[in-house]
Amino acid sequence: MSPVLISVHGALGRVHLNRPEALNSLNLEMVRLIWAGLDRLEADPAVKVIALTGEGERALCAGGDIKSIWTHGRSDPAIPMGFWAEEYRLNARIARLDKPWVAVMHGICMGGGVGLCIHGRHRVMTETVRFATPEVTIGYFPDVGATWALPKTPLGYWIGLTGATIGAADGIAAGLADAIVPTGAVPALLVDLAAGVAPDVAIAAHQADAGPSRLMAEVGLIERAFARRDMLEIMRALQADGSAFAVETLGLLAKNSPSGLVMALHLLRAGAGSADLETCLDREFAASALFLKGSDFYEGIRAAVIDKDRAPKWHPATLEAVDQGALVAGLVPLPSLFAT
Repeated sequence: MSPVLISVHGALGRVHLNRPEALNSLNLEMVRLIWAGLDRLEADPAVKVIALTGEGERALCAGGDIKSIWTHGRSDPAIPMGFWAEEYRLNARIARLDKPWVAVMHGICMGGGVGLCIHGRHRVMTETVRFATPEVTIGYFPDVGATWALPKTPLGYWIGLTGATIGAADGIAAGLADAIVPTGAVPALLVDLAAGVAPDVAIAAHQADAGPSRLMAEVGLIERAFARRDMLEIMRALQADGSAFAVETLGLLAKNSPSGLVMALHLLRAGAGSADLETCLDREFAASALFLKGSDFYEGIRAAVIDKDRAPKWHPATLEAVDQGALVAGLVPLPSLFAT
């Protein structure tokens, strides 16, 4: 079976991720199949809306195929760079689709899966969603256009820098999703879309109350702390606050790559002042090239998915030891992925 299934049901075009044994993690073949599927669905006059769904209960998409990056990053960096180039172009294409894109996020939706969802016109979460941009936990930084989307919400810096997993209520409060549709109502939602019901009307007919957002209850502290100049000052602000949430946040940050945190904060701040998504994707692409030459990304993947010891040894090991100026200065722009 193909890892991506493209189908048409009345007015609905379906892009269905079909690699459940790998939690629908994206590889280059899948990116290309989605791109070709969009060519077909956009050209079909019967298709009025396109929905993204995933096979299996466990995940919409757990991210990119980082094992391949770990395998090839040092010996043949053109392989991961080629993957990222096509993935990032797909993220931008989803944001510019002429037809409405309805992403249905269920189970694990992280990393590359986030990039398939948050830039579309309609973002739906089910009650099962486990959403995250966890890249800092593996020695990297939020990518797939997350540095464009996250700074637009006061919760975004916390989500991007902690790498923590959130649920639907926090996702909606953060503006990373538009509505929660219970799992049991998703089939009826798709039937309505196939029947030609407008996406906003169909979603409203099936949505449920997401409930209170835990992160929004802490938004004052999040805004104060994460507005500080650099990661060291952010940590000091959290230490000075001393609340249970501040201590929890410090614990999350302390596990992450110091270099990844510094680069992530720089990219998020730069994203906040950028004119468009493509500018952020180009910047992320250049940062990817830089991090492929370092050690933390490989060490993070080793600890998370190769040896699975969950004990990465970062280098440098502390924020104080990171030469922040030199790290950011190493971010050299590359030719734009979107140059015509």
